[in-house]
Amino acid sequence: MKIDVLTLFPEMFTGVFNSSILGKAQEKGIVKLQAINFRSYANNKHHTVDDYPYGGGGGMVLKPEPVFAAVEALCEQAEEAPRVILMCPQGERYTQRKAEELSAAKHLVFICGHYEGYDERIRKHLVTDEISVGDYVLTGGELPAMTVIDSVVRLLPGVLGNETSAVTDSYSTGLLEYPHYTRPAVFRDMKVPDELLSGHHGNIEKWRRQQSLVRTLERRPDLLETAELTEAERKWLADYKKMNNIE
Repeated sequence: MKIDVLTLFPEMFTGVFNSSILGKAQEKGIVKLQAINFRSYANNKHHTVDDYPYGGGGGMVLKPEPVFAAVEALCEQAEEAPRVILMCPQGERYTQRKAEELSAAKHLVFICGHYEGYDERIRKHLVTDEISVGDYVLTGGELPAMTVIDSVVRLLPGVLGNETSAVTDSYSTGLLEYPHYTRPAVFRDMKVPDELLSGHHGNIEKWRRQQSLVRTLERRPDLLETAELTEAERKWLADYKKMNNIE
């Protein structure tokens, strides 16, 4: 996979791209990451990338020319048309399902805005996806882009040491992930659940699934409305709610 990030602050990505999982993924040749300062595509001697909004109002708006020029230059070099992603608080709420969808692409281009916003022609005629990481506003799209890139790259084959890790993550199954324990078996009188110490793989999987159901019920009950559950799991969950007086 190739991922290009158009930003006014490419230095923000240096540590992120060269550390931990992302750094190892590049070393393995699984992904190529690049941060590009789209100011270099500005068509005036002062390399201006923003201007006052028509109609007045506070703040500055990113001009269309440098962003269009940067994306078009990347597209000319691409083997196939990339997904062009606009990081924007008005975009669709980012989910694990979206991460899985993007991980199937060969080439992603992220546009990170700053200032008051984008010229609307960028949004309407250039991008394929608009993504928001939450209902809040940041000073730019760089941090959200890092979040999305990290979540996508870790899904690529060969990136994680254990290929099952991404499959069992929270949200990948539609539920929150079950609790984890490691050695020692007893720490300050706090004991690891017997099921995990039993060595019985069937019981362990059953315990983990039930714990995912409980954790989702307690923390994100809305996810249960769309989760794919068996009739046995629905009955077990109903019994659990009744036993614990949960509406």
